[in-house]
Amino acid sequence: MKKILLLSDTHSYIDERILAYAEKADEVWHAGDIGDLAVTEALQKVKPLRAVFGNIDDHEIRKEFPLNNRFICEEVDVLITHIGGYPGRYSPAIREELRANPPKLFICGHSHILKVMPDRKLNLLHMNPGAIGKHGFHKVRTMLRFTVDKGKIDNLEVIEMKR
Repeated sequence: MKKILLLSDTHSYIDERILAYAEKADEVWHAGDIGDLAVTEALQKVKPLRAVFGNIDDHEIRKEFPLNNRFICEEVDVLITHIGGYPGRYSPAIREELRANPPKLFICGHSHILKVMPDRKLNLLHMNPGAIGKHGFHKVRTMLRFTVDKGKIDNLEVIEMKR
C-alpha cells in the first residue's frame, strides 16, 4: 500500500504545511504549473516525486518533467497531465490516448477546481486536486490524499487550506 499526496498549481508557492503533509505520504504527485524548481526540490527532499509540467512552466521545468507521466503504482495504471479536461469533455491533446488506452486513474490540474469523478464510459477515475498555490481565482487552496493498494484507490481525503 502507498499513501499518495496529490497536488497541482503551486505557481512557485511551497510552505511548511504542504511539506508536513508530504512527509506523511509515501509519494507526492504534482499535476503541473510548478512555477519554480525550488518547489519540486523541496518536495523531493521529503519524499519521492512524480510530476508533469504545466502551461506556466518554463524551459527548465520542462527539461526536468514530462508533459504526460504514465506509470503503474500498486497495480493501478496512472496517467498524469496538466491540461486534461473532464469526463465527456477531455482536452483534445489527451482525448485519443484516453480512448485508445484508458488508465485506471487519470489526473490533471489547470482548472484550480477540485474535482473527483468516475468516467463510466472509459472505466476510469478522474482526479483534479485543485490548486494549492496562492495565485489564481480559487478562494480555498486544496490537495488530495489517498491510498493505492493492490489495484484499488481508497481512503480519499480532501485537504483545504486558507488562501
